[in-house]
Amino acid sequence: MPFFSSQKKLLLKISTLSCCITLITGCAKSPPNTFTFTADLPPDFAYQAVAVYVPAKGETCTVPGERNTEVGYNMKWRESYTPDSEIAMYRTVSGCPLVIWKIDLEINSSYGKARGDFGGDFATVVIRNEVEDEYRSTFDETGKSAFHGQCQWLFRTSGKPRILRKILDCKAADAQGKPDQGHPFSAYTLDQLSGKTVKMKIKLADVERPAIGDTWVKVTNGWKRCMGDNFEDQYAFCFGNYKDFSTFRMVDGRVCTIYPGCTE
Repeated sequence: MPFFSSQKKLLLKISTLSCCITLITGCAKSPPNTFTFTADLPPDFAYQAVAVYVPAKGETCTVPGERNTEVGYNMKWRESYTPDSEIAMYRTVSGCPLVIWKIDLEINSSYGKARGDFGGDFATVVIRNEVEDEYRSTFDETGKSAFHGQCQWLFRTSGKPRILRKILDCKAADAQGKPDQGHPFSAYTLDQLSGKTVKMKIKLADVERPAIGDTWVKVTNGWKRCMGDNFEDQYAFCFGNYKDFSTFRMVDGRVCTIYPGCTE
């Protein structure tokens, strides 16, 4: 019996040691293969994202027809929208190891109930093995990075009824929201992204403006549409005539004389 008792104690020590080794080695996990993309957008705005992948560095393989080399997020943003998207850095498609190359983004918002009553503009996140310091975005101590933009609604009229349509124009901006040249943009190196969070922050300009110059006249309480040659004139530039104006039709069917208030 003493022999069996000693054997049990030895096995117990070995088992305990094995557990300790497992716990220690288990802490050395591989870096995550994903990062999170998210957005802080104005009310009733949503983004679509398409992550684009290319063969990893040193790979000579190709994907037939480049099928499945893109992954979409929030593609049905009207029906279902999720701000957080978990994006893989590496994927293998048709036996070909791929790496993320960029994220193509669309910033969308509806201004009417019809499916076509929406405006959208684009932004881009570029991901490379190397990025020049002046273009490479950085992360804070919590693993978060942000880039900024400002969107503005531009309005115009379309067709013989002169239906009011709106265009969304989005520009890059600094952290204080001051617009800059170009569209919202950010760039990272691959080794920056594992387990991190990239956020796109977009603000909406307080005022709207005409999409085409010399077609509307600013008045005290809004904008009035120049008549042009006649109501059939699709361009209807003012050409110095700031007295003759036309009505226009809102997307909800109202006939108006001034935008945005409709009636003076």
